[in-house]
Amino acid sequence: MSKKGLFFNSECRALIIGSTGAIGSAIVEILKNKIGSENVVTISRRKNGLDFMKPETIELRAKEQNGYFNFILDATGALEISNVGPEKSLRSLDHERMVNQFTVNAIGPAMLIKHFMKFLPRNGKAVFASLSARVGSVEDNQLGGWISYRASKAALNQIIKTASIEASRINPHSVFISIHPGTVRSKLTEQYLRNHKFVEPSEAARNILQVIEQKGSQDTGGFYAFDGKRIPY
Repeated sequence: MSKKGLFFNSECRALIIGSTGAIGSAIVEILKNKIGSENVVTISRRKNGLDFMKPETIELRAKEQNGYFNFILDATGALEISNVGPEKSLRSLDHERMVNQFTVNAIGPAMLIKHFMKFLPRNGKAVFASLSARVGSVEDNQLGGWISYRASKAALNQIIKTASIEASRINPHSVFISIHPGTVRSKLTEQYLRNHKFVEPSEAARNILQVIEQKGSQDTGGFYAFDGKRIPY
């Protein structure tokens, strides 16, 4: 089957940040088959020492890169930080925990955009995607709770939206989007699955890449689910 016209082809170069996580690693494996191992570059805390709690490591990892990337995926993020899960009510709010949530889920990705968006080409389709979460939707919040995580993901969506405007001035074909991968089974999410429908990381990865393939500059700045449907901010 010809790959002509597809975004993920042998001429596409991809950077996966957070490449050792459940979703990130699954996406790496699929992309190696789609575009060739030589076209897939990976960065993670485990492999390269990228640590959002140490912002200088973000700039250091950026300085190690060269050339361009048609696709940059931020597959970072955390529901639990230092073995502390999301709050059930406002009474459980803690300053340090909240700062940590924003550092990992919003400030870190913002710094990634600052230091890595220069590697996106200035013409043709160029994508920066970040993994968000449906609970980051303000309009869709019907249950409350999970205050810090919800707010940090809402902030991430705003960061992506703002970055999309600036990026479009440089390359009108650029695509900056937030993606909700669905409920994905991993070591970090097992205790929260309960009766929720979930998918394996490999299925989530295929869904995400399909969304990336389908979206264009007219969709930039949007917040989308794994099935490509728009999620309200």
